[in-house]
Amino acid sequence: MNENAAILPPMVGWILLALFSALWIGLGIYWGRRNKNFEDHALAGRNIGLALGSATAAATWITSNTTMLAPQFALQLGIWGMLAYSTASFGLLLFAPMAGRIRALMPHGYTSGDFFRLRYGRPAWAIFMLFTLFYSLTWLVSMAMAGGILLNALSGIPYAWGMTVILTVCVLYTMRGGLAAVIGTDFIQSLIIIVGIVIVGFAVLSNVSIGEIHANLEADRPALLDVLFPAAIMAIFNNLLFGLGEVFHNNVWWSRAFAFREGLGGKAFALGGLIWFPIPIAAGFIALASGALDVSVPAADMVGPLVVANVLGEVGAIAIFIIVFCSLASSIDSLLAATSDLLTEDVYRRVFRPAATPARLKAVAQYVTLGLGVFTWAVCLPRIGTLASVLFFAGPLVGSMIWPIVTGLYWRNANSVGAVGGMLLGAGVGLVCYFAIGWYVASLIATAVSMIWVLACARLSKTRFDWAQLGESG
Repeated sequence: MNENAAILPPMVGWILLALFSALWIGLGIYWGRRNKNFEDHALAGRNIGLALGSATAAATWITSNTTMLAPQFALQLGIWGMLAYSTASFGLLLFAPMAGRIRALMPHGYTSGDFFRLRYGRPAWAIFMLFTLFYSLTWLVSMAMAGGILLNALSGIPYAWGMTVILTVCVLYTMRGGLAAVIGTDFIQSLIIIVGIVIVGFAVLSNVSIGEIHANLEADRPALLDVLFPAAIMAIFNNLLFGLGEVFHNNVWWSRAFAFREGLGGKAFALGGLIWFPIPIAAGFIALASGALDVSVPAADMVGPLVVANVLGEVGAIAIFIIVFCSLASSIDSLLAATSDLLTEDVYRRVFRPAATPARLKAVAQYVTLGLGVFTWAVCLPRIGTLASVLFFAGPLVGSMIWPIVTGLYWRNANSVGAVGGMLLGAGVGLVCYFAIGWYVASLIATAVSMIWVLACARLSKTRFDWAQLGESG
């Protein structure tokens, strides 16, 4: 999109970008003063309370993908697509009891990799690390892409420049402040996002009624109202399982389970899920109004920003800029921190430097964060596909890890044969279906195949795991 087609002048976009960049970096420097060692940097002293815990769970899950992909889902799959994205809230809701279980079994744990290594052994751990790192980098790429797309669509700032600045800002304050800075900024960002979404929703309804939206869809795109739209129905179950897999395996959520004050993890994740649930529905509704508002949509993943800007003009463009910038930062920082901790704890410490001091581990985590930022920037520079195609390619890998984690936390007879086979078979079959059928069935099929293998191996197993072994993670 060129400068003439953009709604905000480039100068306004740069000013907004500079203001919020300075704010987040300043907060990161302030909160980073408290970090004395790796545990402070990675887990904020394991003392996060309920208010900050709920806010960070919700804000981290309100990604730029939520505010941009949810409208894209609605535009392509209709009402079921809009609801499909909201099912990802079940990932947080069902992880709530698991968070308490994780903290009880692993009081000194750091990462999800710690769990896989102690529970299933190094072969399963190696496969898990490969899968989770691929997913984490895919998530990072999709969000960095969203930042560049947003700035280009709203202000005409070139995609490469916008993506570079946003990614650089997140890397800088995450390096300096660690998880404490991530959670602190998440609290502020969650408030901005929720208030912004409410204001935008009322603004759209003040310009077009639900009846007008329905009439337009019935006349021009009746498939979007079809309750038996096959692809949309499959997308509901696929996205539900994708959301479960995303939360259950990713160190973003495990690090919070270890960081929340003892006994608060379950409550924080449950509240975070309830807060998050209506957000994608509201964002998706905006996309369904595009036809009635006569908004031209050159690309499906830009429909949200374009509709809001059309309704509110320059004020709307500024509002959606702030909302998506906050949702982007709240997720990129979390993922940078959690992934750097995973590489520092599971690879650097456990494989190469078992005797590394806490201060050295903190320094390594900061360097790894910088490296992740540079890698993501290099991949994002040539824009690749749409947000959905980038993110959902990892769906089969994510789905294949659900059952090894669930059974590993609760069943003594879950074993490494089941975990290894479940991940490899589930991911393999799911990827074949991704290319042969479509993204909207890949996670569903991968999860089903993995479940059958894992449960069969557990049923036939004669071994019984000793839960005390998980306490060795410190």
